Amino acid sequence: MTTTSTAGRATAVAARASELSKIYGQGETRVVALDRVSVDFRQAEFTAIMGPSGSGKSTLMHCVAGLDTFSSGSVRIGDTELGSLKDKQLTKLRRDKIGFIFQAFNLLPTLTAQENITLPMDIAGRKPDAVWLDQVIQMVGLSSRLSHRPSQLSGGQQQRVAVARALAAKPEIIFGDEPTGNLDSRSGAEVLGFLRNSVRELGQTVVMVTHDPVAAAYADRVVFLADGRIVDEIHHPTADSVLDLMRSLPGSGNTSGTVPHQTAGFDGKGRTS
Repeated sequence: MTTTSTAGRATAVAARASELSKIYGQGETRVVALDRVSVDFRQAEFTAIMGPSGSGKSTLMHCVAGLDTFSSGSVRIGDTELGSLKDKQLTKLRRDKIGFIFQAFNLLPTLTAQENITLPMDIAGRKPDAVWLDQVIQMVGLSSRLSHRPSQLSGGQQQRVAVARALAAKPEIIFGDEPTGNLDSRSGAEVLGFLRNSVRELGQTVVMVTHDPVAAAYADRVVFLADGRIVDEIHHPTADSVLDLMRSLPGSGNTSGTVPHQTAGFDGKGRTS
C-alpha cells in the first residue's frame, strides 16, 4: 500500500491494520465481522470509512481505535502494537494518543464547555498547551461559549465541544463514529469543516465512519467495506462519486440514485461554498 498523501508527499502512517479479523460466535452462529482487513491511515490525512449496514465499518474503527478486541491480525497506532498491551497500557494509549468524537457527544452535563474540553487531560494530570488550546477553541468558534454547560448549548455547539476535546490533547489520530449523525445539515457542515481544517491547518489525522456521501466528500479519501472486507477506495471524493460506488456494493440496497441529504453550504466536491 502506498505511503504517499493526496498531495503527493511521503507521509508516515498514523494507524495500521494488518490482516485484521473479528469473529463473533461459533458454529451456526458464527459471524465474520472483519475478514483479513489490511489498511493504513496516514498522518495529516482525513479518511472516511463507508459501507452498507453490517459491512464492518464501525467494527473496523473500534478495533483500530482500541475500543474493541480483534480475533486475529494486528493493529498499530504509530509504533505501538495494540495486541501486545495490557488493559492499563491500552487505557493509557487511548488517553494519550487517540481522540474520539461520538455521535452522542458524550459531554458531562455538570461541566462547562471549557471543563469538558480539558477533561481528558485533567484526568491524566496533564496541563494543556495553552497556545494550542486557544488555537483549537478559536478554530471551532467556541470562545464566547466556554462558560456554558451542555444544556445551554445547541446540538451543533455541543459537537463543537466534542471536536475541541478530541483535538485539545494533540492526539496522534482522531476517530469519529458518525460524528454528524445527530446534527442538522448546517451544524453537520460546520463540524465537518472543523475536522477538514484540523487536518489542513493543524496537521491532524482523522478517521470517520459515516453513511452519508456528502459527509464523506469532506475527506481526502474514502475506504469502502462490504461483507467485512475492503472492496474499494476513492481519493479526492465527491458526493456523487461516493454515491455511485456505494450503489454498486453488495448489500447496499440503494437504487434511488439520490444523495441521502444535502448538507447546507456544501458544493458537492468536499468543500464548503
